[in-house]
Amino acid sequence: MKARAQDWTALLSHRELIHDLYVASYQRLVLQLYPVTGDLGEAQEVVQEAFVKLLAAPSQVSTLGNPEAWLRTAAVNLARTRRRRGKVLQRLLGRAGTRSTDVPGASPDHVALMAALLTLPTGQREAIALHYLADLPITEVADLLKVSAGTVKSRLSRGRTALSRLLRESAPDDKPERVFT
Repeated sequence: MKARAQDWTALLSHRELIHDLYVASYQRLVLQLYPVTGDLGEAQEVVQEAFVKLLAAPSQVSTLGNPEAWLRTAAVNLARTRRRRGKVLQRLLGRAGTRSTDVPGASPDHVALMAALLTLPTGQREAIALHYLADLPITEVADLLKVSAGTVKSRLSRGRTALSRLLRESAPDDKPERVFT
């Protein structure tokens, strides 16, 4: 009976750690996944699913070196799986889906940046979101996306070039500032 009480105490302790991690990381993870998914609601869902995965094995949280990095990786993988399934579904239905880029309270610059990001190829968009918005080093982005560091650098360079062109076109009267350095 005493062992069972210790198991419950340990389980509650792990769940409290996950709760604290949720409070500290949820919003940051959603903001990092938003450019990856292209949809705020979907970003929220994949981050929540990642937390559910962690809740399914609460004792795992204490063994993770960086639980937020684990959650980010899980959320990116979930977003990729959803994107693949969505493409299959769209093909089966024979029509393209629409995505909303509206975010309450977003500035016009933010909306323009998100619209431009959504036109980039997936690899470039993921690299830019993870490196510049999640502030991850190139090596960590490479590990997360399962590509080489050179591939990440190439995607970042091409993505910056494309974003510069797209943002320049969307604001012809203004001189665009450098978006990424």
